[in-house]
Amino acid sequence: MRKSFSSRVTLAQVADRAGVSTMTASYTFSRPERVSAASREKVLAAARALGYGGPDPSARSLRRGSAGALGVILGEHLTYAFDDPQARAFLAGVADVCAEQGHAMTILPVVDAGADVARVRAAAVDGYILWTTEDGAPVLDAAIATHRPVVVHGGPAAAGARLVGIDNRAAARAIGQVVFAGATLPAVVSFPLTSARRAQVVAGPDPHGVTFPVTRERLLGLQDAARDVGARWSEVLVAVCSTNDAREGHTMTADLMSRTPRPDALATMSDELASGAVAALDAVGLRMPRDVALTGWDDAEVAHRLGITTVAQSMREQGAACARQILTGTTSDFSDRWQIIRRGSSN
Repeated sequence: MRKSFSSRVTLAQVADRAGVSTMTASYTFSRPERVSAASREKVLAAARALGYGGPDPSARSLRRGSAGALGVILGEHLTYAFDDPQARAFLAGVADVCAEQGHAMTILPVVDAGADVARVRAAAVDGYILWTTEDGAPVLDAAIATHRPVVVHGGPAAAGARLVGIDNRAAARAIGQVVFAGATLPAVVSFPLTSARRAQVVAGPDPHGVTFPVTRERLLGLQDAARDVGARWSEVLVAVCSTNDAREGHTMTADLMSRTPRPDALATMSDELASGAVAALDAVGLRMPRDVALTGWDDAEVAHRLGITTVAQSMREQGAACARQILTGTTSDFSDRWQIIRRGSSN
């Protein structure tokens, strides 16, 4: 039977069963050359019998002063790291620096508040990078409380943590000015607003009530852009997706296009969502930009292929910058490292 964390076998219990000192048992795992073959075999046999897997890695790292690993707290289920193109790019940037510095990378997914905090506290890592975190996330407080270096990508800003990311509000305002220009009814296809991740269509939501900082800043920028072109934010429809997925982009865009009056401009918060929106427009015979102007975000491969106007940024470079801040102390300012790439989906 697998033992629970609360009944974890200790090194002292292994030593007692093997009939050796605790120091001999410790050396068996950490410095085996200092233990006789007979004693080593006794200790290993006792460990197997008791289900002991070796010394606690976090305790060992404290003795060494370094764990040799960097923790990435992913504010999503683990599969998101492999399914989402921008998450993959970000993690690749972290991995680049870990490889160059001789460190491993430990991914810590967020699945349950209580378990997540315990996992963060117990992780044998030299520092933490947080991705897709919302205001008041318990894992952020838990990471800061370890007194190890903490870097947050995109937000929220917090005392005891550094922040890396572009100026999302400025970039959203710029792309919004492009896609909303000349529109009679602009609309937005958005990331989730809160951790409830409720898919819905709402008119002119208050961005200040959004708990995901990246979503909030982009909505604020699009609100600025709507005002710049003379549109009323209260009339702008925002189709909120529960996750960054092309299928959801398709579903929510189809909902928008079924309405009367129909939106004639769509600002989407990612190229993944934009690709789904393109498919939804194609399905009902609407053309870009003649019928509906459309923009994306990230300048991913799909944006090149579909001719989507987008905000270009490098998630790989941002992931690398987060890792370098922790492992080398090098800081980088990404606030202005974005640009608008115009293609055929907008005027």
